[in-house]
Amino acid sequence: IHVMKKILLAGILGTTFLVSCSTAKQAQASRDDFYKLKGNWEVTSVDYEKGYKIKPFDEGADAKCFVGSQWNLTPNNNTGSYSLSGGGDCPTVTRAIKFDVNSEKQFSFKVIDAGVKAKNVTAGYVLDFQNQTPTTFTLVQNVPFEGKILKVYYNFTKK
Repeated sequence: IHVMKKILLAGILGTTFLVSCSTAKQAQASRDDFYKLKGNWEVTSVDYEKGYKIKPFDEGADAKCFVGSQWNLTPNNNTGSYSLSGGGDCPTVTRAIKFDVNSEKQFSFKVIDAGVKAKNVTAGYVLDFQNQTPTTFTLVQNVPFEGKILKVYYNFTKK
C-alpha cells in the first residue's frame, strides 16, 4: 500500500508538471506572437456589412477612414499610437494607446489622452486577434446592433 501511495503521488505530480509545462509553453508562444507586433503597421482594408455605417473607437469617423491609418506598436512597454490621415469626411488625428494581447487572442487597447496616466483610463476596446503572419494580422471588432453582432475586420500589413 505504501508503494502504491508513492506511485499515485508521483503520477499526480507528473500530471501537474506536464500541465504546467504545457500551459507555460502556450503562454510563451502567446508572448512571442505579441512581441512580433513590434513596428509600424497600416490598415489596408476594413471589411463589414456595407448596409451599416460603423464609427469605430469613438472617433466620430466612418470605418472607411481607418483604411490607410498608421499604427505604431511597441510591445515591450505596451504602448503605441494610431494616426488617421484625414481627407474627405475623415479627420486627421493621432492617438496614443496602451495595448495588450491576452491568452484568448484578444487585442485590447485604450486611448491615452495627453496629460492622462494610462492607469486612470478605465474604458477601452477589445477585438479578436486573428490570422497573424510575420507581415499581416487582422483585428475583428464585434459591434452589437439591434440584437445581433456585426463584425468589423481591420486588416493590417507591416510597413
